[in-house]
Amino acid sequence: MPEKKIRVLIAKPGLDGHDRGAKIIARALRDAGMEVIYTGLRQTPEMIASAAVQEDVDVIGLSILSGAHNTICPQLMNLLRAKGMDDVTVLVGGIIPGADIPALKQSGIAEIFLPGTSTQDIISFINERHAGLHPAKA
Repeated sequence: MPEKKIRVLIAKPGLDGHDRGAKIIARALRDAGMEVIYTGLRQTPEMIASAAVQEDVDVIGLSILSGAHNTICPQLMNLLRAKGMDDVTVLVGGIIPGADIPALKQSGIAEIFLPGTSTQDIISFINERHAGLHPAKA
């Protein structure tokens, strides 16, 4: 039976129009053997949650540079729980003040990756988190 690839949804919520970082992460994850769906710019939490359900993803990566993370992340986590997607790993990358990180993790965000994080660190985190679900090739 062929190995099931880790499915990752990369989304840019809010009004932030800068998606270069999101595209770099999407490419790195794809190069690491993951299946990546990129939703594009200006996604609402509702659009992201719906896409996650439709695409049956294992991981959602949010790229947030706008400062709206304290509103967007809890909204998205509540929507995912309401849709029965409690097992999805939600990651946030971007400019997140250290003081905001504990509340984001409390809301259900699995990890926060700040500017300067290597793509390999993100790939390793996802692979370790999903090792049981998707056995690595020998």
